[in-house]
Amino acid sequence: MELQKFKYDNVSVRNFAYATILWGVVGMLVGLTVALQLAFPDWFNEYLGFKILVFGRLRPLHTNAIIFAFVGNGIFTGVYYSLQRLLKTRMWSDKLSAIHFWGWQFIIVCAALTLPLGYTQGKEYAELVWWIDILIAIIWVVFGWNMFATILVRRVRHIYVAIWFYIATFVTVAMLHIFNSLAIPTSWMHSYPIYAGVQDALVQWWYGHNAVAFFLTTPYLGLMYYFVPKAANRPVYSYKLSIVHFWALIFLYIWAGPHHLLYTALPDWAQSLGVVFSVMLIAPSWGGMLNGLLTLRGAWDRVRDDVTLKFMVVAITAYGMSTFEGPMLSIKSFNVIAHFTDWIVAHVHVGGLGWNGMLTFGMLYWLFPKLYRTKLYSSKMANIHFWIATVGILLWTIPMYWAGWVQGLMWQQFEPTGELTHKFIDTVTYLKPLYMLRSLGGLVYLTGALMMAYNLLMTAKKGSFVSEEEVEAPPLPKTYHAPKGEYWHHQLERRPVQFLILSLVVVAIGGLVELVPLAMVKSNVPTISSVKPLTPLELEGRDIYIREGCYLCHSQMVRPLRFETARYGEYSKPGEFVYDHPFQWGSKRTGPDLAREGTKKRKKSNYWHFNHLNLPKVTSQGSVMPAYPWLLQDDLSTDNLSSKISTLRTLGVPYAKGYEEKAQDDLKAQAAEIAKDILEENSKINNKGYTQDKVQSLSKKEIIAVIAYLQRLGTDVENK
Repeated sequence: MELQKFKYDNVSVRNFAYATILWGVVGMLVGLTVALQLAFPDWFNEYLGFKILVFGRLRPLHTNAIIFAFVGNGIFTGVYYSLQRLLKTRMWSDKLSAIHFWGWQFIIVCAALTLPLGYTQGKEYAELVWWIDILIAIIWVVFGWNMFATILVRRVRHIYVAIWFYIATFVTVAMLHIFNSLAIPTSWMHSYPIYAGVQDALVQWWYGHNAVAFFLTTPYLGLMYYFVPKAANRPVYSYKLSIVHFWALIFLYIWAGPHHLLYTALPDWAQSLGVVFSVMLIAPSWGGMLNGLLTLRGAWDRVRDDVTLKFMVVAITAYGMSTFEGPMLSIKSFNVIAHFTDWIVAHVHVGGLGWNGMLTFGMLYWLFPKLYRTKLYSSKMANIHFWIATVGILLWTIPMYWAGWVQGLMWQQFEPTGELTHKFIDTVTYLKPLYMLRSLGGLVYLTGALMMAYNLLMTAKKGSFVSEEEVEAPPLPKTYHAPKGEYWHHQLERRPVQFLILSLVVVAIGGLVELVPLAMVKSNVPTISSVKPLTPLELEGRDIYIREGCYLCHSQMVRPLRFETARYGEYSKPGEFVYDHPFQWGSKRTGPDLAREGTKKRKKSNYWHFNHLNLPKVTSQGSVMPAYPWLLQDDLSTDNLSSKISTLRTLGVPYAKGYEEKAQDDLKAQAAEIAKDILEENSKINNKGYTQDKVQSLSKKEIIAVIAYLQRLGTDVENK
């Protein structure tokens, strides 16, 4: 058969590779900055004081930069390189490849500009404003279109295992992103999700857990199945294990989201489903890990000498560790200790730094010499990077595991008298040395990444880039006679359209079973008659609270556990949150829970909140909370208030028709009462009088709205 000559496109691969390096360094630098803020809060909070550097605004920038910029570009680097070679064809459209690259970088830049400015939807891993979500969907479709069109014009009959994972990634991420991002805009930079409370929590963690599963895991498993055998020059250990690994993983993963919501107001049946499927996940996850490691059978001497394989072995090992820990943490007895603590942060970073980071580094070290037809600039430097990165991971994660155990156990400790042993602030002050060690680990890991960037740039400089790699391969025969008794999966592998449809069906089953009864049927969420919508001032305060990222450190969910009800008050019920767009249950307690902040047991004066937001160290000695002096300086903007009330009414919040016309008057009246109360207490303490002008001036500030929101929390269900 005559061979056909064609060229692989390496330009897209190179572009995504450089973007991976750039955004990786940026994302790690932002991560180090937020880690230092917790380790040295006085210096950052009192001597910098810039809005855009506050923890609550930078932390979403860090997570988005690592997940979607660093890992995202790493995925596309590997997919564009491996897909062409596995299918023996060029990418279907160079234009679509270019649109994908530049569109994705534009989205990242938009995120980098909007998040530090406080434009956020307040949902973890899904913070970006509504129009950026639309751009993400468009560019994701461009990527999938180009990928699948390339599959359809392939020169090989069967699609390889790596491509199975690419297909599942495309269809599942599209489904997750679209459903979780459904929102109604109130302005160009603000929107409310269509879901509320319990429903929003379930949809968010259906998305949040599976963003980890289908953005940080399945595509990287595809990269593992391509680059590990290539680097080791060995076939994949077991083809049949690959089949079991793939189908079991994508079916089970989609059910596991509720394990993020154990002991919350989510119905028990949904929590139980999350636990059962999370525990089962260990089987396919470890099947994939073993398939990757056993591929290196007979090549362990090469691992000792090949730095690329060293990175990949540690990456696969970290994948195994994190996928063992995930099911373990879904068991309620472990979850009681770990949830809301730094244990979860350590768990996530074993996957991020170990699995995603190390596999990306190994892939880049393998790719650059091939793209530039030269040897790696410095193997010695790459080996140093390997050991630096490994030590950095240990320095980062071990203190955080320790911190998680300390938090979880200190929160639960009681005196013989039945009183709680520790105040919440005790755990905060105890953890500061561990936060310092975590920062050191981040600095070490970042140093290794900078060494890699230099090494790869010098490799490119001494080599010659092959923009179009000339190759030849036989065309795909027009006819094919399947052998008698052909294995069922072989049949599926030569039918990519059916493969895509079946993948979508498999991942959609779990989502439909979990979401339809709860998220799609509002009447299944019991209501509480005393729960009323927020006042206009409280609504604006809540939006500022979300803007500043307060939900990242404070939960609003009291679990039905003795040590929680003793500390915070009555446990939370589903009906409390029916008007919360978005929900505010949180996932980490760097500060105490605020669900009952306005109740008699927890209530503090308006004056206390005023001072606490201005300079937390005065009211809470040892606090790591940043100061928010701009809340005292900036006037509250209510230009969008009418649109917000109208939108929430559309979503089912029972504001009276036409209420938006008098909302401004109600807002001003409530603000004046709070401002007057603050000034009166201040005058008693400091012997300073106040005037009506001072009341009017203070009532216009953003801090008054935030105080109004905090004082409302929990009051609707107090003594009900």
